[in-house]
Parts: sequence; structure tokens; C-alpha cells
Amino acid sequence: MNEKTVRVVSTRVMRESDARTIANITSSKELMFRAGQGIAEAIPGNGPVAIVAGKGNNAGDGYVVAHLLHDRGIPVRLLLLSEQFSEDGAYYFDICKKDGIPYEVVSDATDLTVYKDGCIVDCLLGTGFSGTVREPMAGLIQKINESGAYVVSADINSGLNGDTGEGEVFVRSDLTVSIGTYKYGHFIGRAREAMKKRMNADIGIEIYGPYEDITVSEETYF
Repeated sequence: MNEKTVRVVSTRVMRESDARTIANITSSKELMFRAGQGIAEAIPGNGPVAIVAGKGNNAGDGYVVAHLLHDRGIPVRLLLLSEQFSEDGAYYFDICKKDGIPYEVVSDATDLTVYKDGCIVDCLLGTGFSGTVREPMAGLIQKINESGAYVVSADINSGLNGDTGEGEVFVRSDLTVSIGTYKYGHFIGRAREAMKKRMNADIGIEIYGPYEDITVSEETYF
């Protein structure tokens, strides 16, 4: 079995490193663009693609993905949990609207099986999530898992704890694109059950704080 060494950090270290990088090196909007770029480059095929977005910066990464795929001529649609946005997320959502990218707020009638020959990008929850996923998000996650589509999760699978890898209701992905640096939740708990493949998009966040280099099976990587 081939193995590789990867760097992992806690979600606290990642959050603090992100904040310090923004304060001293790179703007938050630029980091969000780089995150979306890393995810977009990993999406296979020519669509159609649905970006399923929550309310925070994880959703903002998805809006960047939508913009970049649209520029490549790939049919893409935004499926919003609500029309609430982070500051940077709102900036990129407005760009998507100017692009003419279609969007809708998901409902009980939303059918994700129409993407069974395409891709769904999970941008609902980030690595800071803990606790139990509740409705309507729990039902939406179930629809993603039952869609038959190729599923890409942004940063970590929605519903998994970024530190423990635990969760009761979570997205099951074909590929998870970690942002910045891997977190412990990518490798422990139910991570193996949740993720078929994983890769990391290094977007230039300087790590401030403790980290660990661990050896893992190379066959689980993109």
C-alpha cells in the first residue's frame, strides 16, 4: 500500500491562521476566490453542475465556483438554502447574478436527480460545524446523497465535525477538496465513510500554531 505524509491542523488553528493571513498578507475576497478556483479545477466533466449553498463563507466559495464554471461554458445553477450571505459571499453572489447564472431557493419540490449525469457541489457547511444537522438542511443532504450525481464537497463534507470527523447526517462525496490545509476531521471519525477521495487546495494561508504531519494511505487521494 502506497502512503503519503500530509499536514493536519485543528479547526481553531485554521480559523486563526486564516484571520492572521487576511490581516497581514491576503484579502479575504482573494482567499475566497482562490478557494473557489481550487474546487472548480477539480470538477470533472462538462456539467450540468448544481452548487448547493448555505449561508456562510463556504457558500461564497461555491459562488466563485459557479462564476468560473460559467466562464468555461459549463451549465451551472445555484441552489440556495436561503438568501442570506456573508459579506464576501454576497460580493461573489452579485457577480453570479451579473453573469446571469440561474438560482433558486431550495424547497421540498427541489429535484436533485436531474444532476445524476453531472455534478453537485456541496457548499452548505464548513469545518466549523458541530452538533446535529436539522431540517431543512438534513433533508437536503439526503437528497444530495440520493441524487446519483458525482458529489464534490467544499472544504469538508457538510454535517461532519472538522476536528472529530463525526456526524449523524452528512454528505457522502466522491471528492472532498480541503481548503488551506487538511483538518483532523478529514481522516478520523466517519471521514472514510463520507469521502471516497480527497485533495487539498493550498490557497496561501500561513499556518500560525501547532500542526501535525501524519502518514495516510495514498489510494484515497485524487
